[in-house]
Amino acid sequence: MIRHLLAGIFLLACGSIQSMAQVATPIPADMWSTYMNRFVEDSGRVVDEANGNISHSEGQGYGLLLAYLAGDRSNFERIWSFTRTELLIRDDGLVAWRWDPNSSPHVTDVNAASDGDLLIAYALARAGRTWGVQGYTQSAQRIAKAVGRKLVVHNGQRLVLLPGATGFSSADRKDGPILNLSYWIFETFPIMAQLAPETDWAEVGKSGLELLRIARLGPAQLPPDWISAPDNAPVTLAEGFAPVFGYNSLRISLYLLRAGITDADLQESFRRNWLMDNGGSPAIVEIPTGRVLTRLTDPGYRMLGAVLACSLSATPIPEDLRRFEPTLYYPSTLYLLGWALLAEKYPRCL
Repeated sequence: MIRHLLAGIFLLACGSIQSMAQVATPIPADMWSTYMNRFVEDSGRVVDEANGNISHSEGQGYGLLLAYLAGDRSNFERIWSFTRTELLIRDDGLVAWRWDPNSSPHVTDVNAASDGDLLIAYALARAGRTWGVQGYTQSAQRIAKAVGRKLVVHNGQRLVLLPGATGFSSADRKDGPILNLSYWIFETFPIMAQLAPETDWAEVGKSGLELLRIARLGPAQLPPDWISAPDNAPVTLAEGFAPVFGYNSLRISLYLLRAGITDADLQESFRRNWLMDNGGSPAIVEIPTGRVLTRLTDPGYRMLGAVLACSLSATPIPEDLRRFEPTLYYPSTLYLLGWALLAEKYPRCL
């Protein structure tokens, strides 16, 4: 089953770079313009206003992908220009993850974040092919090769994706590697395989799906944001991190669907906790007890449940979610990624 699902990733998650020349714009211009006006500065900096107005590689990667999906070449270039000049400063080809407008120097943590690197490389690769910009493709390849070289490591029989360049491996921690399964952005792996074929990205994807099945912990059977996954030992909660299914892991369901992975078993814990127990809204859940800590009623979070319901039973999107009304950076980003998925694969629900 795992190997079958991995084959599905490669067939469904955008195919090959060569097949991307004809791409629709699944994010409407008015939605993207609203997002741009709210969260993207003229410099191309994507602002996370809920976290002290910082920027990070994840946000720049999301911004690039959303600009691409909206067909906005000029603002894609602006976002890439900021990313390239301000964050692509490491000497190993990876992107520094944290930029603070109130600090000098602005980069306050030079460590990498693999989800940000994957998003940036993926968006660049798609834009490079579609718009015929060789420089984007070359930059995507350099980042993809760096991710494979620095962040993909063997852990016993698994090939895993480290969250960052330092602080998470078995060499860094006795309970390592420490992993975050929401950093496995499955739709990016087929493209990474073309950009950096020396890394076995299919095996990375396989390990992610296996870990998603294993890491359903606690009464709610949900994956924690941070897990300890040492070789030849059970997967457990990572020490020093909040023991929750939280803001990181709630995007896993969407990532699976965007990659064309529709396996009902992988979505079961999300279906049960969101569609049966929380009225369609995700929640922050304490893993050891299964207790709901915070119900997430923001439209961007509710869109995750709506997209899942659509994929499982063709349930139409609720009327109030058909209008994009941005709130904070993160849920607003998830809303647009969910909308793009619906427009591309589930238009019957719109």
